Amino acid sequence: MSRSAPDPSARPWRPAEIVVGRIGRAHGLDGSVYLDGHGGSVPLEPGTPVTVGGRPARVLGRRGTDERPILRLDLADDRDAAEALRGQAVTVPAERLPEPDPDEFFHVDLEGCAVWAGERRLGEVARVLAYPANDVLEVRDGEGRELLIPFAADVVLEVDVPGRRIAIREDFL
Repeated sequence: MSRSAPDPSARPWRPAEIVVGRIGRAHGLDGSVYLDGHGGSVPLEPGTPVTVGGRPARVLGRRGTDERPILRLDLADDRDAAEALRGQAVTVPAERLPEPDPDEFFHVDLEGCAVWAGERRLGEVARVLAYPANDVLEVRDGEGRELLIPFAADVVLEVDVPGRRIAIREDFL
């Protein structure tokens, strides 16, 4: 089954570029690096164009696991050049994201959604933190206060990404 590329105008809340990870430590002597924080939703195979720290780049090689890939990029040809990239964001165009399965959400789509407990607006999702048991929504209100809410079925009642709204159980608070 083939999927057509998602229409970027159908998701106006998404930025033009999506961060797929950050350059980690160097691996070996040939300029290869670990990619930290890669969720695996966008395949990063040889030939894939990416942006690293604002500079265009291309993946020359890929090893490692889906959770912890090792990339060789055309920006680094030795260990020193690879270490110089450490910490920089690796991005791809938003249209490279596949369609999520039903009841699955990309973190970038949850960010900016208003979180409600009944009729009470708690704030907006500032970012989504990945933890082993479940993701956690970092919600900030208009006064700078922060609230951490588990993104789990027994807490979250409804997610309406196009409506930019997430409803949680009132008794959770």
